[in-house]
Amino acid sequence: MKETLLKTVLVFKTSIYNTDEVQKLNPLLNKLVAKNDRWNFDLEDCDNILRVESNTITAESVLGLLGMHGFYCEELH
Repeated sequence: MKETLLKTVLVFKTSIYNTDEVQKLNPLLNKLVAKNDRWNFDLEDCDNILRVESNTITAESVLGLLGMHGFYCEELH
């Protein structure tokens, strides 16, 4: 029987305000996450939420990636 791994959901408050910025980050986030992982932005939320579902990504790697490209990013607990 195949074992199912539960994915961790990381949630971040960001300074991403529009779809142009999401498109800029799209290839970078896709490269960061594994094949079966997912990420999405909720730009309608007042905190411009980024959610990452993964069992391999660390919060630090997401923070570093967004910070390197000039965006604010803070992990929410």
